[in-house]
Amino acid sequence: MPLRVVVDADSGIPPWRQVHDQIVRAITTGSLAREARLPPIRQLSRDLGLASGTVARVYRELEAAGWVTTARARGTVVTGPAERPDPGTLLRSAAAEYARHSRELGVAPDEAVDAVRVALASLDAPLR
Repeated sequence: MPLRVVVDADSGIPPWRQVHDQIVRAITTGSLAREARLPPIRQLSRDLGLASGTVARVYRELEAAGWVTTARARGTVVTGPAERPDPGTLLRSAAAEYARHSRELGVAPDEAVDAVRVALASLDAPLR
């Protein structure tokens, strides 16, 4: 499955962080399998309308964390995780990311929790 990344310029979250988090999420959920190749930096930066240095930073961060490896002949390839984490681990990771984003936005903890409740309730709402 091809990599699908969307950058929201109005989110208040730096574009490099949005790209990074979406790639990590794709890897942890299995959407990007081990040995899958990521697009070249220039291509992804062009597709997303970002500077190539921004995408290069994402790839460096992913490599430093062990998610990918880069080699001239192969490009940037997914190397981790070796196996899919359990749902509880994924949920805690997502919660930690959300908490970090909430703090970066200057949102009070009660407001962040309320936003989660609203989001969960909207998933239960019937489709129109």
